[in-house]
Amino acid sequence: MEFVMTADADDLDYGSISVLLGALHARKISASELLAHTIARIEALDGKINAVIVRDFDRAKDAARAADAALGRGERQPLLGIPVTLKEPFNVAGLPTTWGFPHFRDFKPEEDALVVSRLKAAGAIIIGKTNIPIGLRDFQSYNDIHGTTNNPWDLGRSPGGSSGGCGAALAAGFGPLSIGSDIGGSIRVPSHFCGVFGHKPSLGLVPLRGYSLPPAPPVPGQGDLAVVGPMARTASDLALALDVIAGPDETRDGIGYRLALPAPRHDQLKNFRILVIDTHPLMPTGDAVRSAIGRLAKRLERSGAGVARASTSLPDLAESARLYMKLLNAARSPRLTPAALAEAQGLAAALSPDDRSLQAERARGWGMIHREWLATDAARLQLQQRWQLFFREFDAVIYPTAAVPAFPHDQSEPFDARQLDIDGKLYNYSDACFIWADPASTCGLPATAVPIERTATGLPIGVQIIGPYLEDRTTIALAGLIEREFGGFVPPPSLPAM
Repeated sequence: MEFVMTADADDLDYGSISVLLGALHARKISASELLAHTIARIEALDGKINAVIVRDFDRAKDAARAADAALGRGERQPLLGIPVTLKEPFNVAGLPTTWGFPHFRDFKPEEDALVVSRLKAAGAIIIGKTNIPIGLRDFQSYNDIHGTTNNPWDLGRSPGGSSGGCGAALAAGFGPLSIGSDIGGSIRVPSHFCGVFGHKPSLGLVPLRGYSLPPAPPVPGQGDLAVVGPMARTASDLALALDVIAGPDETRDGIGYRLALPAPRHDQLKNFRILVIDTHPLMPTGDAVRSAIGRLAKRLERSGAGVARASTSLPDLAESARLYMKLLNAARSPRLTPAALAEAQGLAAALSPDDRSLQAERARGWGMIHREWLATDAARLQLQQRWQLFFREFDAVIYPTAAVPAFPHDQSEPFDARQLDIDGKLYNYSDACFIWADPASTCGLPATAVPIERTATGLPIGVQIIGPYLEDRTTIALAGLIEREFGGFVPPPSLPAM
């Protein structure tokens, strides 16, 4: 059958998954034409952005032709014919997986990550991988293999990290869905910096098989703190994608368990009980972010939502942040060489017991023995219990995603010497960036990033919505209501329609 492309150009550049599926089902466009449009846009615009750094266009064209045949037979799948990008560390058979490390440049896995298999089974067309920082360690996205990814809103600024390539690709119109990962805000920060939506799922909700540092075999298992999740340009697309990729690994927990997430707590803003937090006891929030959150709180109140600005039920955010910094570096410590581990343990041993700084807690985390980790994990379990009690009083927390909008590129070394400018005052880069990943990362809670407005200079500002464990549908639903009432994604004005 011959197709004549009649779908609106704006929809092809920035349409939601549902809009694009509607065009495919109505035969306004074929999957092959949609893919060709997306490829042409990447080839025309990605030179300056550098988001899609591993391209699989030939196999994508084969997949699009297969999708057209399936659509012609009347088949309907959640992502049939939809172009999708993935963060670089996800294994895709035959494509390199490097995590940004030059010594893994030639590593090519033989099988897809489980998440990739699920996307393909739902009809998605994998078009390529997006850029990251080396070792996923940064709130920028650059490495010696693929260079620097720039923010489509301002090429001199970071798109965030470590899923920065995902955020930049979505903002640039390189497909409606990208899959990222998050241990320290790596989905949420790029969403905030690039003005898109992202969802950090509850810990363990999406399986990690095939998402591991090369050359580790793709075995089932659950990491500590780390999750993988969807990024998109609408909240409804987050919900759709999460339904596709969530659920226990069929070769492990899935043998005996099935996923049954609860429905959203509410479907109207007026029924939500929301705690709005705009600062942190250990770190200031920049005026642009803080004032935007204040305006959002007022809009929510006018919509009838129950909004509080403080609560005695809120767990201690300072203690939670200290706990998180230890757990974060403990989770990353297997990457240390024996010499680096010995050095880290020596530095931790020299710390004063009274030093409760975030830098000190990270230093302690690098070299913890198992006995110390168990004590830290026990403290986390107590904290999780306090959050469970808190969510009897509230449905969600609106919380800063970062202290500032997208900041200028800073690739200076050593990493630990970097500083971040917050309203003219400099703060330790790691402290100022990582602190906002807690408490959702520490306690395994779901957190949905949603854009809310832009600065006077046009940079996006977003927030994260934190909810109860495994109530991911609630945070995504609230993000969707905010999107509907107050606006969501808008394209960067500098990017042309194709």
